[in-house]
Amino acid sequence: MENKYIFLIYICVGLFLCLLAGKIVKQFKLPNVTGYILIGLLAGIICGTHQMEHFFGKDVAHEMVTKFDVIKDLATGFIAFSIGTEFEFKYIKKLGKTPIVIACLESLGATVLVAIGIYIVTGNIQLALIMGAIAAATDPAATILVAKQYKAKGPVSKNLIPVVAIDDATALMSYGICVALAKTFTGHFSWMTVVEPIKEIFGAILFGVVMGLIFTTLIHFFTGRGNRLAITISMVALTVSISHIPGLNFSPLLACMAMSMTVVNTSSRWEPVFEQMDRMTPPVFMLFFFVTGAGMDISVLPTIGVIGVVYIIVRVIGKLVGANLGARICHADKNVRKYLGIGLMPQAGVAIGLAMMCASVVPEYANQIMAVVVCGTIIYELIGPIVTKVMLVKIGEIKPENSK
Repeated sequence: MENKYIFLIYICVGLFLCLLAGKIVKQFKLPNVTGYILIGLLAGIICGTHQMEHFFGKDVAHEMVTKFDVIKDLATGFIAFSIGTEFEFKYIKKLGKTPIVIACLESLGATVLVAIGIYIVTGNIQLALIMGAIAAATDPAATILVAKQYKAKGPVSKNLIPVVAIDDATALMSYGICVALAKTFTGHFSWMTVVEPIKEIFGAILFGVVMGLIFTTLIHFFTGRGNRLAITISMVALTVSISHIPGLNFSPLLACMAMSMTVVNTSSRWEPVFEQMDRMTPPVFMLFFFVTGAGMDISVLPTIGVIGVVYIIVRVIGKLVGANLGARICHADKNVRKYLGIGLMPQAGVAIGLAMMCASVVPEYANQIMAVVVCGTIIYELIGPIVTKVMLVKIGEIKPENSK
């Protein structure tokens, strides 16, 4: 059978398994995203890369993994595009500075506390700074899909989405500063280490704004549902693709967010476009979490040691303390102060990407860094959505009729 048809079979099987998993976890009142990740994890164990190599050959297996990575990237683009709609200026004006302050302090809290914790157990300042930098990153996808699935409404939900959106930028800045500091201890300091993340952030935002203006022009010129859906898919895919061009290396998450933020603030016709996209994207999100689960290697769990335990526990404490402090400074609602940090637990793609880049700074710890981050991803992605749902139900932002 030709490679392309094998890939299609994998996609179809993945979607059917996700539908089944969604039904099963609903019986236990768990979020759909937990079911998608679990079924993906199970599929990865049963028919992972080694089994694919055995049945289809190494070349085909490698091609499959590459194609699934494209689906993950595209899904990330749609998730970011969806987040950007929350940045309508009149809406942000109502929220004020609260999400920005919380995002900065929860990232700082995770970075500082993890760095201190790792330094205490290892005595290695470079490793401590690197792990601190990675700790800042949060995966917005799982949190946002839980809020959407259960139609969460209230001050915590209202602030949570902008916070996880801004978090990507604060994590990149934290990474740049921590890696630069770590390199000063090896004598290899370069200002480019600091400049590169800043370029990535502002370059992505500027690029996203330009793409957003093009998007706005196109939806005014081409009317009709079919045309606008085609424009949406094309523009998201194009933005993600260009962001990955070597030499640019923009954050596709920030670029797609900036694009949709530009659209909602420059076009009066954006609502029907996003309504259509919401109907079209569930299968893409299913595959995203299925592939995320399938890519998790649970064999690393026993290898993480004390460093892993400290990282996994202290990162959550840092997020909670930082979010609480930020909310207090802004005199936010008491529920925002107490509970918003809980929704910042998930961590996935951005953290793994940072771990891969950071490994070159402390090569002797490269394998352990990756093992800790992958293990953290498994735990955070499985537990995070459940804890977020429980928290939103407890504070009444998910209505009882929507929580089933």
